[in-house]
Amino acid sequence: MSYDENVCKNLRKKIYLTAERGGLGHLASCYSCLEILYVLYKKNILNCTRENMGSKKRNRLILSKGHAGLALYWVMNEAGLLSGEEIGTFLQPGSHVGGEPCMRDLPGIEATTGSLGHGLPMGVGMAMAQKMDGLDARTYVIIGDGECEEGSIWEAAMSAPAFDLDNLTAILDCNEIQKMTTVEGTIRHTNWREKWESFGWLVKEVDGHDIAALEEILLAKNETGKPLLLIAHTVKGKGVSIMENNPLWHFKLPNRKERKVFCAELDIGEEELQNAESIFK
Repeated sequence: MSYDENVCKNLRKKIYLTAERGGLGHLASCYSCLEILYVLYKKNILNCTRENMGSKKRNRLILSKGHAGLALYWVMNEAGLLSGEEIGTFLQPGSHVGGEPCMRDLPGIEATTGSLGHGLPMGVGMAMAQKMDGLDARTYVIIGDGECEEGSIWEAAMSAPAFDLDNLTAILDCNEIQKMTTVEGTIRHTNWREKWESFGWLVKEVDGHDIAALEEILLAKNETGKPLLLIAHTVKGKGVSIMENNPLWHFKLPNRKERKVFCAELDIGEEELQNAESIFK
């Protein structure tokens, strides 16, 4: 296991233990987009620091599938942007750390999400503003494939090429599962590449858990004049066998028997499970 893979495994452990402590969590959705977030924050893509967090010239990230907020929080912690102590208050009374990211409550959060379909329209607006201000800055938006059933996604998808937003990158977390069923079972035909290319997007595809491949594509310059859609093929629940590709895990925590699998596959000891305080320090 490489250094980056080991870090991501440890992040999965932290996400799980935090959800257990808070009593709720979209674990499977967090695990499918974890490597995407990790590469954006840790591989010189966003180049986000505490010092430039408020700069007009900064790159911006919107997690449109806001129910994966725990993954965002812990990756931001890994990048030195959010303290473990703060994350440790997840879903506690009076906490600023909720199930979905809120820009009012936490520094470094670019958009309040959770109501699906809003992130890409906001991203189009941000990318337009960056262009109008002559800034050498980019906007990244992570969207879910189930989320693409929201009409506002397609309004944004149609408008972005019309404004020549080559500084906009949408990353499709394509895990093929939504809530309690599959995406294809709901809308029959996805054909993501065909649809987005027909609107004028540059479309690329990648294994959404391959850190090196994600890094290579996201670091590459886009000189086509088109916005980029990166279709990241992912596994919902990646990293825990009983969760992988299982729609039943969209929004649930493990029972006692299932917890043993989590602990075995994420290297969580009994003492750590019972007292997870150390991960929040």
